[in-house]
Amino acid sequence: MVIMEQIDKRLMNWASILDDATRAQAIATSRMPFIFPHLALMPDAHLGKGATVGSVIPTLGAIMPAAVGVDIGCGMIAVRTQYRGAELPADRDALHAAISAAVPLSAGKYNTSITPTAEPRIAELAELAGADQAGEVSPNWRLQLGSLGSGNHFLEVSLDEADQVWLFLHSGSRGVGNKLAVKHIGIAQEQCRRRFVRLPDRDLAYLVEGEPEFEAYLQALRWAQRFAYLNREEMMDRVVGAFERWHGPVQRLESVNCHHNYTEQETHFGKLVWLSRKGAISARAGEAGLIPGSMGTASHVVTGKGNRLSLCSSPHGAGRNYSRTAARKRFSRADLDNRMAGIAWGRSNAFLDEHPDAYKDIDVVMRDAAELVDIRHTLRQIVNVKGD
Repeated sequence: MVIMEQIDKRLMNWASILDDATRAQAIATSRMPFIFPHLALMPDAHLGKGATVGSVIPTLGAIMPAAVGVDIGCGMIAVRTQYRGAELPADRDALHAAISAAVPLSAGKYNTSITPTAEPRIAELAELAGADQAGEVSPNWRLQLGSLGSGNHFLEVSLDEADQVWLFLHSGSRGVGNKLAVKHIGIAQEQCRRRFVRLPDRDLAYLVEGEPEFEAYLQALRWAQRFAYLNREEMMDRVVGAFERWHGPVQRLESVNCHHNYTEQETHFGKLVWLSRKGAISARAGEAGLIPGSMGTASHVVTGKGNRLSLCSSPHGAGRNYSRTAARKRFSRADLDNRMAGIAWGRSNAFLDEHPDAYKDIDVVMRDAAELVDIRHTLRQIVNVKGD
């Protein structure tokens, strides 16, 4: 079991794989004056925009929008079904095609119309504070609900250690969430310039609690987090529908839906803080969570241990080892084909930057997280659907 490393009084680290640049970035963030009690670095930590991806950042009286991230509310949803892998038809490519047809894939790909299942979700979002901001930055946000996006977002069918079939997906608040984040990162930077605040990184710019700019961001943040949650629910409904058309009715025996890019008020070490998890999930004692691996590797259904020093948090995935550009140069299509043997996938050069070795070894990440979560299920993909 990995023992937590206390880098200094303001930075606790659970990552055994940690490059110098990521360590330096986390140290810089941890020294912002409003951090309390310390920043917690998760096992999947890697370099991010302003703040490290895989960090848990508690603040008093301020929020750094870039430390939440630009995909506000990004996270996972998984459903355990009644089926066993041995019961499924052999033609998994047909299931891949059915799922791909049911959910718009890739950046900028949205719905052409609003589905009946999306209607009540859109109605809820339209009534929430923050909907006016969403409409200003992205007038077509309604058509974005139920779409996947690109990069490491995915839709998967997996089998657990007992051959039970799980439906699993990863996505967030799509274009509307990104535009809201970029808008408020810019406002935070302007606020810091106006105050003559010297920052170690301009993307650590912050908004001060009690000021109108803070309240406007909080509205946008909460709206985008709810959009992301409902977006995953909508996509899961469509994945279930595609599976049912391919094989048969689905019983949802268990469902888990969790954010890993978000901010909530929580009490830690005796104080109410704004807790930003940027690439981390909540892992309170007994709480269910989801930690995916990279394309072609294992994912995990976990239960939190409520580790106090980690601020009741755990990693959100494997974490990148190589940038997308570096991965494209380093890995070959032939090797990716070999790594994805036995899995129905998109079979495209567009996914070279998602090669499993572009990420940390998920087994190492989970060993590092032994103090943070218990593994309930280990899932292996049989179908992987991604946007290019």
